[in-house]
Amino acid sequence: MTLLITLIVLGLLFLLLEILVIPGTTVAGIIGSGLIVVAIWQTYEQYGSETGIIFLGSTVLITVVALYFALKGKTWRRLMLKSELQGKVEHFEKYQPKVGDEGVTISRISPMGKARFNEDYYEVKSYSGYIDPNTPVIIAKIESNKIIVKPKNT
Repeated sequence: MTLLITLIVLGLLFLLLEILVIPGTTVAGIIGSGLIVVAIWQTYEQYGSETGIIFLGSTVLITVVALYFALKGKTWRRLMLKSELQGKVEHFEKYQPKVGDEGVTISRISPMGKARFNEDYYEVKSYSGYIDPNTPVIIAKIESNKIIVKPKNT
């Protein structure tokens, strides 16, 4: 019985560690849950249903009480991050490419590549085939976030 109680206490410690210190589902939570499940299962196996039900109820009650006091206590407030970020993002008016804008290819467009429009670089696509680097292009179409270009001489 001492071994089973020890397994429950260790499992509870691992669960508290998981909930309060380590974010996400990690090994500590899995180990803690596993220890508690094995201890309860072994209680049913070794001592029967009546003792197993008492043990299960006690474990649930102790877990709820432990979580209540662990979350209520001010101990965890000392470990919490209290600083706030004071930065902000400046919004600049940026060039937005439009159909008909002229630019030049930076890389080979086959069918995807890079082109420069108004000193900004964009990923572009060509439906008309390959376009060599340093070729003047015109924006033929913009589909959501895709820029389709064609050579300027066509």
